[in-house]
Amino acid sequence: MNIMKNRLFYSFIFVIGLGLAVLGLFIGQLFPFFADEYYTIAKDANVAQLEQIIKDEQIVLTDDQKQALLKTYTSEIDSSDFSELKMKLYITVATLLLLGLIIMALMAHRVAANFITPIINITKTAIELSKGNYRARAFANGPRTVVELRNSINILARNLQDITKTRMIEEERLKTLIENMGSALMMIDREGNISIVNKKFQKHFELPTAQLIGKSFMSLGLPKQLEKFIDHVFLTEMPYRQQLVMEIGEEEYNEQVYGAPVVGEHGRWLGVVIVMHDISELVRLEQIRKDFVANVSHELRTPITSIKGFSETLLDGAFKDEQMLLSFLNIIHDESNRIEVLVHDLLELSKIERHGFELDITPTKLQDILVRVVDLTSAQLESKHMQFDVEIEQDAIILGDFNRLMQIFTNLINNAIAYSKEETTVTLRISANSEYGIFEVRDEGLGIEKAEISRIFERFYRVDRARSRNSGGTGLGLSIVKHLIEAHQGKIQVTSEVGKGTSMKVYLPLQK
Repeated sequence: MNIMKNRLFYSFIFVIGLGLAVLGLFIGQLFPFFADEYYTIAKDANVAQLEQIIKDEQIVLTDDQKQALLKTYTSEIDSSDFSELKMKLYITVATLLLLGLIIMALMAHRVAANFITPIINITKTAIELSKGNYRARAFANGPRTVVELRNSINILARNLQDITKTRMIEEERLKTLIENMGSALMMIDREGNISIVNKKFQKHFELPTAQLIGKSFMSLGLPKQLEKFIDHVFLTEMPYRQQLVMEIGEEEYNEQVYGAPVVGEHGRWLGVVIVMHDISELVRLEQIRKDFVANVSHELRTPITSIKGFSETLLDGAFKDEQMLLSFLNIIHDESNRIEVLVHDLLELSKIERHGFELDITPTKLQDILVRVVDLTSAQLESKHMQFDVEIEQDAIILGDFNRLMQIFTNLINNAIAYSKEETTVTLRISANSEYGIFEVRDEGLGIEKAEISRIFERFYRVDRARSRNSGGTGLGLSIVKHLIEAHQGKIQVTSEVGKGTSMKVYLPLQK
């Protein structure tokens, strides 16, 4: 900007200087005319003066003498006065030209200061606005036109700042809405690359942001059902809704998936948006509601039938045989105990699921719990000639209800013993990571099919129904275990291989 200002200033001075030079040259060219006129006037005046002197002094001269005397006198005037006049004229012209140039330079500098400097300031402000600095303002003063331009630039800056602020607020609101909505959301551009994804989606599929934004949805390892759904929306470019059953991280999820094309201004197709709402809990609760009566009826039918049958047999006269009487009474007693255990587990599960259920949370060492549950389950272990293998990599202090934690681990160990062969080993391991204390129970039993792992925590679900009843189980133990773990803000992870055994890891939050 300063270069432009200096260039304009020097150009203005050059033009003015050139004009003054031409003016000086023009005046120089007129000098002979002014000199001749001056010479004629001076000559006439001197001749008249000389004639007056001759007349006053009464000098008698002939005409030839008089003309010779006048000619000699005018020659002296031409040689002396004319050269001096010429020099004075040149000095005067040069002085006037220099003075004019200085005055013009000052005027040019003032013009540049009044017009160019404000424009430079306004131009810098416009450049800052183009860079996105909408806080920039112009402070130029000058003529009315410059002031109006300055005011227009400042109004534009304020409007851009207000628009940017409004846009940022709207973007923040939209981001907050997307990040905190209960459904998983993903937006895919027209090339098939992910442009927007919320935390719910990331957490659901356990994918960090670095692997999502800008990547093709086909390269993320999403469930095949979801990929086919997205392809369908891309191909049809029409809204589509479908309920999908997807296996994610060893668990089965029911997802209500909705896809729709995203259309921008002027009908331009920008991509598709996919919204997934997890309805697994609703499906599970609906299935529990449907199966509860049937399951309870099924579980109660066998012991009730046994009690009724044996009691009728006794009433028909079998009570007279003392040995048969005692045998039947023992069976009736066992079946009534079975009903009692089932009712107790149902009441316990109902209590845990009831709103307002509270735990007695205290800092607890996992090693202390391990010692207690080993004592409680040793008798059952010895009855099958089995043994414990205890591994404590790192003891952990967790926040939990000691009695409820005992209930969790006792149930898991009893299951491991019940579903294992004789003379095998049940491994108990304690470890920790940065967030959780980990209690692992691993057996060498029959194992669980991969398709059934996600269902073992359902009420009354049994992998092997005959074996479960023979072991005295009600089918509610693992359901109670999962509810108690979730009440502790923890989680349980199951891995199993048929014929080799099952591992159940319980993750409980550490004391901070």
